[in-house]
Amino acid sequence: MFGNSKNKDNNAASATPTPNSMALNSLVTGTRVEGKINSDNDIRVDGEIKGSLNCKAKVIIGPSGKVVGDVTCVNAVIEGHFDGVINVSETLKIAGTANVNGEVNTKKLQVDSGAVFNVSCAMGGSGKSNKQAKVESIAKERVSA
Repeated sequence: MFGNSKNKDNNAASATPTPNSMALNSLVTGTRVEGKINSDNDIRVDGEIKGSLNCKAKVIIGPSGKVVGDVTCVNAVIEGHFDGVINVSETLKIAGTANVNGEVNTKKLQVDSGAVFNVSCAMGGSGKSNKQAKVESIAKERVSA
């Protein structure tokens, strides 16, 4: 009645979900998650995470956000509280409102005035933790021997 079979095919195709590079996952204030989280897209944390977060994009910890555990991502912005090990393969930005404790491994780092930044920090490398890099180095040595 409203179209031919070509339109029906187009409507069916548009109903199929497709990956969206502009997608943003959000953990809102008052939400607490424990465990392991994996994300292919950006994620913003205004709630709390206790555990590990593996993101293939950007992690944003908002001013009310709190993460305790391990984070691995491409880019990160921390405005809230972080305590643990963070591995950032590109750029880590620490806002003036941030409180960061633990171990930081990143290629590039920006720390704004006013931030609390009590960490051991490795920069310029692959964004892997010191422990990870040592384990991989030992494994390579064993294979070559």
